[in-house]
Amino acid sequence: MTGDQYLLLPGPTPIPERVTRAMSQPMVNHRGPEFKQVLTEVVQGLKQVYRTDQHVLIYPASGTGAMEAAVVNFLSPGDKVLAVSIGVFGDRFAKIAAGFGAQVEKMDFPWGQPADPQRVKERLDQDVNREIKAILVTHNETSTGVFNNIKAISEARGDHPALLMVDAISGLATIDLKMDEWKLDVVASGSQKAFMIPPGLSFLAFSEKALQIHEQTKMPRFYWDVSLGVKYLEKGQTPFTPAVSLFFGLRESLKMMLEEGLDNIIERHCNYRDLVRKAVGAMGLQLLAQDEWASQAVTAVVAPESIGANKIRKYMLEQFNIVLAGGQQNLDNVIFRIGHLGYVRQLDLLAVLAALEITLQQLGWEMEFGAGLNQAQAFILSQTKKGE
Repeated sequence: MTGDQYLLLPGPTPIPERVTRAMSQPMVNHRGPEFKQVLTEVVQGLKQVYRTDQHVLIYPASGTGAMEAAVVNFLSPGDKVLAVSIGVFGDRFAKIAAGFGAQVEKMDFPWGQPADPQRVKERLDQDVNREIKAILVTHNETSTGVFNNIKAISEARGDHPALLMVDAISGLATIDLKMDEWKLDVVASGSQKAFMIPPGLSFLAFSEKALQIHEQTKMPRFYWDVSLGVKYLEKGQTPFTPAVSLFFGLRESLKMMLEEGLDNIIERHCNYRDLVRKAVGAMGLQLLAQDEWASQAVTAVVAPESIGANKIRKYMLEQFNIVLAGGQQNLDNVIFRIGHLGYVRQLDLLAVLAALEITLQQLGWEMEFGAGLNQAQAFILSQTKKGE
């Protein structure tokens, strides 16, 4: 018997029972007072997670929808854009901008490494005529398990007027992000990551500076128009029909997050990262990212060449009903990824790591059986003693 599925992806993530129950509430009028109260509560809760007093809108879309909303609202066709990419989702942000007619200059970094803020600074310093209108950057690159130092990149921008637009879809509430303090202009995120609800909502936070620029931009838009969103939000509504049940779930998940405390949530994700990395290392496996820039949301593990990542994932699914993510594009069958964000417990990680050891043994990998699990148990014990 395999039991319930262990969903260890970088999204979608497991859903708490409290959230599931909340989403089963009876439907309400999305133009009525009940929904207005829900909308008011979730927007205020999101602002606390973003650490912002700026504008926040919610779209019935995946995170990519918020990325497109960022592009069409704050850029015009022909605008020069510096797209900083460290993986698949950095490339996606660049492709969206190019698809709407922006002149995109890619600044690529090797997969498995973060962006170098100094290189960003040097490129912006060269832009003496201030032609670059926006910098696109990923907070946490789930395709490689690497996060960018957004604060340092913002500081590297200096007094350059370009908007700093951040894809924080998987990074928000797993890795520290302070929108106002770090002077971020546009930040996108999504529901199916650390927010612990199903896919279907995306969040777009933007500064007053960005809103003023929006009023002058010429990119075609209708459904994503933030002017319309801001106007309707003033009367407690969304411009178009919202995903009401997901809003119920979001309200409950935000309650859970604020009960735990944002700093505690980030520390928990940091501990999950360290636990998984220590355990996997003890199994004799390599990690794609170095410790100093390793993601707190997902760990990318290099599979033994003699086995391959996809064979490991297949065995884990078929024998234990555990779902791990694979590598994308040139990392297909090279890495597998263990998601540890959102509603994940230490016991979930222990179970998955134990199953991974069995899988590796069955597939012929030579290792000290139990070494990884022992490392994980020792790490949890050390954290328990620290909290006493």
